[in-house]
This record gives sequence, structure tokens and C-alpha cells, in this order.
Amino acid sequence: MNKINFGTDGWRGIIADDFTYPNVWKVTRAIASYLETAYPKSSPILVGYDTRFLADEFAYSAAEVLADLGWQVQITFRDCPTPVIAYNTKYLKTAGALQFTASHNPPEYCGIKYIPDYAGPATTEITNKIVADLESATDTPPTGNYSENISYFDPKPEYIKFLYSMLDIEKIRMAGLKVKYDALYSTSRGYLDEILNHCGCKVETFNAKRDVLFGGGMPEPQGKQLALLQDVVKKDSADLGMATDGDGDRFGIVDEQGNIVEGNAIFLVLARHLIKNKGKTGAIVRSVATTHLLDKLAAKYGLEIFETPVGFKHIGEKMRSTQVLIGGEESGGLSIIGYIPEKDGMLANMLVAEAIAYEGKPLSMLVAEVMAEVDGPTYNHRFDLKLEDKQKADLLTEIPPEIAGIQVKEVSQKDGIKLYLADGGWVLLRFSGTEPLLRVYCETDSLEKQDKIVEYLTKNIVS
Repeated sequence: MNKINFGTDGWRGIIADDFTYPNVWKVTRAIASYLETAYPKSSPILVGYDTRFLADEFAYSAAEVLADLGWQVQITFRDCPTPVIAYNTKYLKTAGALQFTASHNPPEYCGIKYIPDYAGPATTEITNKIVADLESATDTPPTGNYSENISYFDPKPEYIKFLYSMLDIEKIRMAGLKVKYDALYSTSRGYLDEILNHCGCKVETFNAKRDVLFGGGMPEPQGKQLALLQDVVKKDSADLGMATDGDGDRFGIVDEQGNIVEGNAIFLVLARHLIKNKGKTGAIVRSVATTHLLDKLAAKYGLEIFETPVGFKHIGEKMRSTQVLIGGEESGGLSIIGYIPEKDGMLANMLVAEAIAYEGKPLSMLVAEVMAEVDGPTYNHRFDLKLEDKQKADLLTEIPPEIAGIQVKEVSQKDGIKLYLADGGWVLLRFSGTEPLLRVYCETDSLEKQDKIVEYLTKNIVS
């Protein structure tokens, strides 16, 4: 059995392997130990879950553990997107929330996120305290004798109201956009389709039911998972295609031509939209794995730029201490000024619709315009490798002087190993905080260079 670790966004494990009821009880008690040091028992605790197998049962069992310990627990009456329960932790003045989700991981995974009362991911300081309490936490079952401490609630109304406050609904309505929405069997079904209808979009929705196997695919709005969305957008000449990941905190976008628009490009489009059309200002915050074209955009508009390790908890922490215009990651998670310090795929999707409505131009044109402003595009690529523990120890023990014939100019170890290349490109190697994978990223200025870099890394990444 694997050791329980909190990665970039909570603890995740394989159901019936390490993600078991005894481990859920143990982790819940460790979270409760932290809560007792930070909140009074008069503050309620929220519990939510996504559409995964047994996620609802794990959630209720955790609620029983918390009830045994004297906490008042409010559990969502159906599966719930992570940004929705996150917002409610703040709105309802709680001691935070336990969210049972493995986000975009394969169907065999489940997980627990602890979300503090500030409505963003728990910081490393908090999760370290929780992990420290695991040693003394027991894995015995709850008694079930305190069910009167557990009640159900609907987190949707207040979240929807808050989301609408962030959008120019009339502007979107006037555009009358034709939108295709693939829910990918996720928690955003019944949310994003309702939001689109309220904003006057002509929406057609797909895969809007609970399926614990996610239709035989991955609950990740990227690549082949968006093939259906690409087809229906092209077939019906829609203005936009939208999707979210399993717990609704990451977005997927298809433009009017049926092309998938990567997270890096959406980040650029929305940063420009907030500045140009909505008169907003503040810093831009990106992870180490996100495009450096954002640095050029920040320089063009006189904004500060901050780089963080991978994991939205680092971006959220910056949002709580600095005025941040937009913060996000290439993987499809972002938040904006005035919003909670948590990524929200539904918000991101609707901001894209809003940008199209303001500009009166198709998304492909908006991408082309912002790329021209920042001397883009660049070519970004990510691939994953499964490595054994021995291989992890061997990984790049010696930094090469060059990658695919391009000199290595500088090295950073803010998160993994990031190699800055002499031609302005970069390479990043880091171990995933949520899966047993090595993630390999690169950014360069031509497809030819990208292919050579990927070939070099694939051959030389381990000894």
C-alpha cells in the first residue's frame, strides 16, 4: 500500500488499493485534528464529491467521522464542482470543506481535497500539518450515532449568483452565440448548461449524465477527449465548443473552426480581454510550466509577472496577497481579479464567450491578434513518462550543456528542473503531484525545434 501523501491538490489514490474506507477515515480524522487548531466547533464543515465510483459513499462516511467528533456537517445533495463548494466555504463562513474528487485523473482514482475557509486550495503549510497528524489518526469506522449532526444543502444558487456578478450577461446575450457543450460526464452538468441558457446562448449539451467510467475515456478536456466536441462544432457551424474536467475546475475550448485552443492561448486571450474590454489591471501569475508569452504581454501593458511552482495552491496564495489580474496554468485552470482564489473551468469558459461577444470576432481571430501582440506563437509540448523509483534517482543527475544542439543558458529548480535555452525556449522536467508520472514540457519557436527537443529528451531523460 502506498504512503498517503498530499500532492499539488490533495491526496489521490486508486480505489480499493490505497483509496479505501479505512484510509478515508484516517485522512478525515487528520484533517479534523488540523481543524480543531484553526476553527471553533461552531463553524460548520462542508462535504462534497464528484461523479466517480463511490465518491458519494466515501463523502458520507467522512461526514459521519466528522459528526462523531462533534462537528456540524453540511453535505451536498448531489455531486458538486470543486469551485462551487469552494465558493460556499467562504459564503457560509465555514471551517472549510472536504471535496472527494480526483479531478482529471483516470476513473479508477478518487481523492480528497481540503479547502479552507478562504475558498482556495490548502497551502503546503496546511497540508503538511494534516500529514503530520496522520500518524496519530485512527482508521476505525465511524459510529453512525450522530447523524443529527449531518444535513444536506444545495451549493448551487449562491455560486451561480456570484458567477453572474463576474460576467457582462447582457453583452453575451446580445451576441446570441451558438455553443456546443460536452459535459464529459462531469459535475459541471446542470451548471454550465444552465449558465449558458441564462446568458442567451443557443446551447446543445452532450454527455450530461453521471457515468463513473466517464464514457470509457478520461475526464480531461484535452486531446482525443474533445473529438466529439470538435466534430459537432464544425458540423453545425457553432461559435464555440466548451468542456470541463471531472470536477469542473479545468476548461476545454474548441474554436469556431473545430480546433482545440490550448490553455496557454486562452490565458493570453482572457488577460488581454480583461485589460482591453473590462478595464481591469493587476499582476499576471503563471506556473513554471506555462507559456512565457505571458511575460511579454505583461511587459506590453506594464504589469507585474510572477512565476510559481505547478499547483493552483501557489497561484491562489499569490491571489490572496497581491492584486492579481489573472492567474493560471497551461493545464486549463485559471481565476481572475475579484473571484475566489480557486480555478474554475465554468468561469473560464464563460469569459471566452464574453470576449467573443465584446470583440464581435471569432475566437480564432482573437487568438491570432493576441499572438501578434506578443510575437507568437510559440510551440508548446508536454508528454508523460512512467518511471520506476530507481529511474527517478537517475533523472538528469548531470545537467547537459545543450539540448538538441541549443545551449542551456540557465537552470532553475523552483519546481523540478527547468532549463532556459539560449534561443529563448525552455524545458521543464517535474514529477507529477497527482499521478506516478514524470511530466516533460518544452516551449520553443518552431515545430522543427520542438520535434528535435522531444526526440532528445525521450532518448536522454534517464540514464
